[in-house]
Amino acid sequence: MIKRTLTLLALSMALAIAAHAAPAKPNILFIITDDQGYGDWSTNGHPLLKTPHADKLAAESVRLENFYVSASCSPTRAALLTGMHEFRSGVTHTQHPRVSLPHDTTTLPELLLTAGYRTGFVGKWHLGQPPSGHGFEWCSSNMGGPFEHFDPTMVRNGEKTKETGYREDIYFNDAMNFISETKDKPWFMYLSTYSPHDPLKAPEEFVAPFRGKVTEEQAQYLGMVANLDYNIGRIMAFLKKKKLDENTIVILMSDNGQTWGLDVYNANMRGCKATAWEGGTRVFSFWRWAGHWPPHQVENLTAHLDVLPTLCELSGAKIPEKLQGKLEGYSLLPLLQSKKPIAWHEDRLLFQHVARWPSGLAAEHKYAMAGVRQGHYLLVRSHPCDSPKCSNENYGFQCSTLRSVNAGGKEATYTAANAAFHWGVSEPGRWSLFHLKKDPAAAAFYYKPDGGALVAGTLLKNPALADVLRQIASKGAS
Repeated sequence: MIKRTLTLLALSMALAIAAHAAPAKPNILFIITDDQGYGDWSTNGHPLLKTPHADKLAAESVRLENFYVSASCSPTRAALLTGMHEFRSGVTHTQHPRVSLPHDTTTLPELLLTAGYRTGFVGKWHLGQPPSGHGFEWCSSNMGGPFEHFDPTMVRNGEKTKETGYREDIYFNDAMNFISETKDKPWFMYLSTYSPHDPLKAPEEFVAPFRGKVTEEQAQYLGMVANLDYNIGRIMAFLKKKKLDENTIVILMSDNGQTWGLDVYNANMRGCKATAWEGGTRVFSFWRWAGHWPPHQVENLTAHLDVLPTLCELSGAKIPEKLQGKLEGYSLLPLLQSKKPIAWHEDRLLFQHVARWPSGLAAEHKYAMAGVRQGHYLLVRSHPCDSPKCSNENYGFQCSTLRSVNAGGKEATYTAANAAFHWGVSEPGRWSLFHLKKDPAAAAFYYKPDGGALVAGTLLKNPALADVLRQIASKGAS
């Protein structure tokens, strides 16, 4: 009798301890699309797309409306996985040798491993050494990358399998399989699509609604986005069915600004991928944690640099002391938790550079296609370099495009007739200031430097930005 009583007492104490134990760590589903513009969901005003699943996700999320990434793919991915500006890791292009993340770089999945997470990767990597060398335990992608839309050969943890179907459908299937397999640990799934990056091709059922309304190229692009919406709906329904919905953080964003949908809709913004303008780096960013974060919009200046510190705080992953001083992002948790607007790193400066110079010509491009952001302000210089060595022959496409615009060209990458607007060239030797909340199209100077003056109005109250401007001026630029 005494033995039975002691057993019941021990069981009661164990249950009491379990009841007061720390809550389970959240699972993390991070979805990043490729080359998709901010406006390419119907919730963001697109006139043709109908995207009910992404719209529902947005309505249930914290929407970071002033969120920025880098001007192209690999630099964005390097920054969000390291918490540091891509210049720190040397990932300044999408072509070798400047596309590879150094093998000794500390990454987000490596940190999550220390917090007890199982880490999975599906889709596009584009950072050199395979993701398995940077903290991902379970990996899946396809042999043909962006060129293999249908019936791809998948490579899962080194094993090749020929599959039937559309690439993105298979990606989402693999993500759901990884989640189903993970029984006894919290998980981090990094789901990186190739859609809607070119080459452009989607299942006919998703393309057909757009035919006759736009060009065939644009119809394929929009079909790829519509397919993404379909798959977002599938994976959200899957989480709910598995009863994982309330303990899974879902994040949806893109890796750079608008591309092949530029002439259809760009949410009134100027610029596209690989430009220094607003439309090149502002992307949608939805953060959902049902029952924890009230759906609301955030206007504070946020960026891909904030992903690592935020997810480390949420997961309990400790950032090594030697890394803490190098991080250039901040935890978004205060913004995610507060439904009301709050002050949060109001003096933040976000430095951006298109960076796609030909190898060996970095110095000549120091101030070509670059910008500094603070709040809703953009200080920008969009001008080609002066080097005769920079040309299409050595992949100096950005400067060649700007020279073409300067000469009166109307056509450029992603646009048939609006090159002067989206690839706009600023005055030589000058930086121009815009207030993008008031003027998202950057159609009128907020302040035009003149007579040696640096900047006007409220920006003078920011000593850090004033110092940046003085440094720019000291280098010989107005």
